[in-house]
Amino acid sequence: MAISKQQQQNDEKDNGGEFQFYTPEQLTRWEKFRRAIYDPQNNQILGRTPKSWGQLFLFYSIFYMVLAALFAICMQGLFATLDDNQPTWTMENSLIGVNPGLGFRPISPRTEEGSLIWYNITNQTTINKWVKLADEFLKPYKEPQTGENFVNCNFDKPPGPNQVCITSVNQLGNCHPSKKYGFNSSSPCVFLKLNRIYGWKPDFYTTPLEDMPDGLKQHIKTRQGEEKKQIWVTCNGINDFDKENIRGFNYHPRGFASYYYPYKNPKNYLSPIIGVEIVNITLMPSYNWNSGYQRDTFVHPPKDWVVSRNIDA
Repeated sequence: MAISKQQQQNDEKDNGGEFQFYTPEQLTRWEKFRRAIYDPQNNQILGRTPKSWGQLFLFYSIFYMVLAALFAICMQGLFATLDDNQPTWTMENSLIGVNPGLGFRPISPRTEEGSLIWYNITNQTTINKWVKLADEFLKPYKEPQTGENFVNCNFDKPPGPNQVCITSVNQLGNCHPSKKYGFNSSSPCVFLKLNRIYGWKPDFYTTPLEDMPDGLKQHIKTRQGEEKKQIWVTCNGINDFDKENIRGFNYHPRGFASYYYPYKNPKNYLSPIIGVEIVNITLMPSYNWNSGYQRDTFVHPPKDWVVSRNIDA
């Protein structure tokens, strides 16, 4: 059987014939760097030809334009369900519910101090600390409230649509800024404010309840007509020691007036505030007291009087 020349050469290779390998071009580091940027032999820039770069740019341009269009459609659909003036879910349908929280100021920015108010009436530095915090809280109430939609309100003249009541610090009595909010004396003040809930309109107690404090009962009896429609606020010492050393509370004013509700998110709206003057507390001890408003869902203390606070003078 005859063997071809090609087969004979293949057999020689299989039997240990020599192979010729490609020797790569020897380049310096600088030459390698330059060729990585631009390769003139293959007409490549950063490893791709201009055509390849064009195809890549076109693909990702179309991809991101489609992605941006889908995102815009989704956001437009979301914004179509939202209202700039009111939340989508309100009152019982919202997570907040229908019972607004009652907050107080001033409060220390240091978390470890909690709700403790501590000062020394002979130490101006400790007094200035709380006066400054109260000033910061009342800053919006000190600014001019004239023009636009500000109106003077009372129980016979509630604000109209898109109008807001003038809420001035002049109604704060002894808790006025000019008196340093009482922190330069033994009768310091704190400020109470209800959280805003869109559309919330409280049910007012226009007649005294049996479990109300005597002072509040008497106050309600002295009110006439629409003046009884207020969210009444009262404060008390928590235990016998606190009640013995805290001689009383003065309120400026006594309740949150009905003409501030319901809240409809009008421009320039300021929540009503109450200045609570703690009258002539005995110095040195630390006192626990609570303040609260009587909510329509509760009747008996202590559930209906909320928000515990401490005073250390």
